[in-house]
Amino acid sequence: MIAERMKALVAGSSVIRAMFEEGKKMAQEVGAENVYDFSLGNPVTPAPAKVAESIGQILSSMDSMEVHGYMSNSGYPQVRAKIAASLNERFGLDLDEEAILMTVGAAGGLNVILKTIINPGDEVLTLTPYFGEYRNYVSNFDGVLVEVPAAAPSFQPDLAKLEAAVNERTKAMIINSPNNPTGVVYTEETIRGLCAMLERKEKELGTSIYLISDEPYRELAYDGVEVPYLTKYYHNAVVGYSFSKSLSLPGERIGYLVMPASLDDAQQIRAAANVANRILGFVNAPSLMQLVVGECLDEKTDLDFYDRNRKALTKGLSECGYTFTNPDGAFYLWMQAPGGDDKAFSQAAKKYHILVVPGSSFGYPGYVRIAYCVSPQTIAGSMAGFKALAEEYSL
Repeated sequence: MIAERMKALVAGSSVIRAMFEEGKKMAQEVGAENVYDFSLGNPVTPAPAKVAESIGQILSSMDSMEVHGYMSNSGYPQVRAKIAASLNERFGLDLDEEAILMTVGAAGGLNVILKTIINPGDEVLTLTPYFGEYRNYVSNFDGVLVEVPAAAPSFQPDLAKLEAAVNERTKAMIINSPNNPTGVVYTEETIRGLCAMLERKEKELGTSIYLISDEPYRELAYDGVEVPYLTKYYHNAVVGYSFSKSLSLPGERIGYLVMPASLDDAQQIRAAANVANRILGFVNAPSLMQLVVGECLDEKTDLDFYDRNRKALTKGLSECGYTFTNPDGAFYLWMQAPGGDDKAFSQAAKKYHILVVPGSSFGYPGYVRIAYCVSPQTIAGSMAGFKALAEEYSL
């Protein structure tokens, strides 16, 4: 028999993944070209050419054990030093390699830092809507996820509601900007206000509150929008980064944690995170991909591709009469579900072979998420179905 905890997790398995699988079955029935699958944030843009070049160069020039052998749980020191230097140059920081822990993607990194700091019963704040796996990551370590609604329609953090939710059990807060699912980028003003509030609550409660920034979409921001770097604004900020979107490498599961020296108990946290990386079963991040990303820190995905998709999708949906939050970053559009029932609308969309994800999956009913990391043909082909849906709902 499986564990009792797993029974509930199996029953509530990811709606996004379930829709992705449903899309594959639909494609077998009607042809892949007739299915408009906006369910999964799976980039279609190829990795930069430098990635393949680096793989070939590393494999041909380095000793096999250097590439494929064990290393420190924290990762290759030369790669961590390169990442620290790159962040210092880009954001005016003062990091060294000891601040960097190579991880199995941002998801692995979040689990590592939560394992490091969470005691049973500790509370972790997050803003709704949010990436649904956060609830599982927190419950993995018997923490309690506390959901605080963002301020619609901007979906910036509501600082008053957040402050009201902080108490003596609050250990951390997870934020995600550019945001999945809204595409919103939190402004510098918002970040300054959030950090000032957390510092005030730390002093009031005599505790440490860690701000965990989940950043797989950092490089995907449009129209010159800047994404504030959290460690510049708050002493207890930890950053979890992934190369899955910036280099179109989601399946390679490679990222890192930034744990600056300014953290309360920084040395202990770094040491504990190193151990957590091992005992959670990762042991270390994939060795070859550590070396590859170390050579590709200046490479980027094709942002113009996503921007063209963003503009085509927002133009088309606007002409159909839909209401949505304009995305400043990531590759998601957060749209109000006509009629207010996100599950019913998502189901209705399937009649036109359109797959979108109900906002309920992100803790925020009444909206749907549309992932536009798809081919331009998918967006163009879907518009007839979206128009028919709009007519059904009398938009």
